[in-house]
Amino acid sequence: MHMQKNTIICLMGPTGAGKSRLAFELVERFPFEIISVDSAMVYRDMNIGTAKPTPEELKKAPHRLIDIRDPGERYSVGEFRYDALCEINSIFANKKIPFLVGGTMLYFKALQEGLSNLPGANPKIREEIVDQAKQLGWPALHKKLTQLDPTAAKRIHKNDSQRIQRALELVETSQQSVSSLYAKSPCEPLSYKTINIGLIPEDRAWLHRRIEQRFDAMLQEGFVDEVKKLYARGDLTNDFPSMRSVGYRQVWDYLDGKYDFDTMREKAIIATRQLAKRQLTWLRGWSNLHNLRAESASLFDDFLSQL
Repeated sequence: MHMQKNTIICLMGPTGAGKSRLAFELVERFPFEIISVDSAMVYRDMNIGTAKPTPEELKKAPHRLIDIRDPGERYSVGEFRYDALCEINSIFANKKIPFLVGGTMLYFKALQEGLSNLPGANPKIREEIVDQAKQLGWPALHKKLTQLDPTAAKRIHKNDSQRIQRALELVETSQQSVSSLYAKSPCEPLSYKTINIGLIPEDRAWLHRRIEQRFDAMLQEGFVDEVKKLYARGDLTNDFPSMRSVGYRQVWDYLDGKYDFDTMREKAIIATRQLAKRQLTWLRGWSNLHNLRAESASLFDDFLSQL
């Protein structure tokens, strides 16, 4: 490897593409330290459904920024950026290479491009928005956002509850469009050189099969029991960001009696495929991205060729 000093490597891709497997191989051979870029792995007691590395795997390849929040807590994009920068600086101080691995594209974007100094969360307005969503559904709130801020609505999928909620919250809090708020509050980009590598499946059917097989494996490993424990706590609902994670929401609704086991399985697999589709959409618009074919038998060497 011939890399400039103070360079970070970002390995991104859709769920199920094989990011973790490749990361483990690389950490065994090179002075990389992994920083997880995953909005669900930050939560404790959410292990099976997030495909979190096992304790044995973590001994061989420690991951930073996993198990740092209780599922009843919120974790913002801004908090991730701050925490990730702290970990990057720590890794550089240890003479190692920061290796950021995950599929939460908004986190990667915020880290590399910076965040605008936008208004903070407004719990009262947020609660009102969530109540409206329960009654009308998120597509209806997306339609409302289209009326209030059509530019913002075009950038957000009608089922992306978190981004719809945040956009409506910003508009209603500030009485301004989201785009105008960003224009008045410029971002501060990352100062380090970054190598972005994306695992992109050429065969969509290949990825869909992997997603289905992985979810079935999660069910066999006890995923439903994992969610049962969270359900039994009594202080969580499916409106918490942690419980909105793909798979967890569907199992939660199954435990609520909204549908049977087979329907839960089908809905979870479909939701995971939709997540992968959104992740691939992000990646297609990513500048300076080195694409690797996720199905490649020589993925390790393919990766090294990009450094």
